[in-house]
Amino acid sequence: MDLPRSRSAEEAVTNILYNTPPPSLQPFKKHVLNCLVQNEPGVLSRVSGILAGRGFNIDSLVVCRTEIRDLSRMCIVLNGQDGVVEQARRQLEDLVPVWAVLDYTQTRTIARELLLVKVSILGPEYLDDQLAGGPSHDPREAEPSKMERETVLAHNFETGAQPDSPQTPPITPSQALLLKHQHLQSIHTLADQFGGKIVDVSEHSVIVELTAKTARVEAFLSLVKPYGVLEAARTGLMVMPRTPITRPGEDEDIPLDAGGAVDASLLPPG
Repeated sequence: MDLPRSRSAEEAVTNILYNTPPPSLQPFKKHVLNCLVQNEPGVLSRVSGILAGRGFNIDSLVVCRTEIRDLSRMCIVLNGQDGVVEQARRQLEDLVPVWAVLDYTQTRTIARELLLVKVSILGPEYLDDQLAGGPSHDPREAEPSKMERETVLAHNFETGAQPDSPQTPPITPSQALLLKHQHLQSIHTLADQFGGKIVDVSEHSVIVELTAKTARVEAFLSLVKPYGVLEAARTGLMVMPRTPITRPGEDEDIPLDAGGAVDASLLPPG
């Protein structure tokens, strides 16, 4: 038998270039996956391992128990292409402890996120003093206690001067108390506008609780940032599909007119 002619390098490169499928042009968008899994150890690591193996960066992941003792719900928010996310969804459904994986991207849902944020009521110029003394790997010598730091901070606020600017004219304790009250009132007004509430009030800061959509949570954080954000904790997105409401007349059959004449030719035999 005659052996086939060996191909040249140019022919091999041309064949590879023209036979390689082009990359997908689907846009990247946010996907919300709802996983119903068995409540047992190791399920979370297996689900996150599959998504990490496909190169997904999980934006948020919320795991909680349901009304069934042995059933848990996972709400996963990630960004990717429709085809790749669908492949990952089917691969997640193949896991033994996973009951079902639903994609709520095109579904009308109720999405909420919980935020706890600690905001300073002294003002942004005292934010560094309030954050000082936190955990650090650098050795410190003769570190003052928390009570001493609070005393120095209150003294600097009442005198109206920072340690590096003693020339600022001092203010009276009544004026300092009025400034605290004004900042507290402003933060309380913002929380009311966004449907949040103040759950803790201390001498120099407050904690605000807010449950809203992700966009509203980020907007609230940007508005309270000028006051000085000391700490912030977010739970991630939790989603539940809306229940459709049937309008009257859509699924109802049109009743036949009982008084009308019936055509005998349209009746079945017998």
